Amino acid sequence: MAHPKRRSSNSRTGKRRANWKLRAVNASPCPNCGASRLSHRVCANCGYYNGREVTEGEGL
Repeated sequence: MAHPKRRSSNSRTGKRRANWKLRAVNASPCPNCGASRLSHRVCANCGYYNGREVTEGEGL
């Protein structure tokens, strides 16, 4: 089984992990009520998705 010949340094490990950051949530306003919601998801405030009511509002 292969194993490293030398220990990888802290800076090399840090360079590899530099892209482990979280991305900001891409929220957009709901066209029905104006509350912010995630794309391609039912609005948690009014229960609408794609112009029609999918769930009962407010009390999901």
